Amino acid sequence: MQRWMGAELFAMQKSFGRSFTRYPSMRTSEVLEFHSSTKWTAHFEASKATDKLMVIDFTASWCVPCRYMEPAIHEFAAKYADVEFIKIDVDELMGVAQEYGVQAMPTFVLIKKGRAVDKVTGVRKEELQEKIEKHRANYYYA
Repeated sequence: MQRWMGAELFAMQKSFGRSFTRYPSMRTSEVLEFHSSTKWTAHFEASKATDKLMVIDFTASWCVPCRYMEPAIHEFAAKYADVEFIKIDVDELMGVAQEYGVQAMPTFVLIKKGRAVDKVTGVRKEELQEKIEKHRANYYYA
């Protein structure tokens, strides 16, 4: 198992072209974090009134692939100012994670007008970027 995990991490590092231990640019973008279900619910309800795409990053502090994707999320947040990026720890807000059917991490749920329009599970930077670009350009009408 250790050998497989090591090989998988090496492959992830190689595919992104960098180590996941250092990311100086990580602090330059804004990703909102919610640690309270009350604050999350208030924010979510307010977001329904806009056409802005919301990307929720369901993560956990112990999740190595989640930490690996974190710099990509900050990169996307800096690149796509018209998209809102949210980070939710599944251990802190289990109910929210259950509501969106999160069973593996990282899971990214794309939401427009209060409805989930797409989902990406795992370390799939290119797939997530494609879906962000697709949904930020398309308006979702219920």
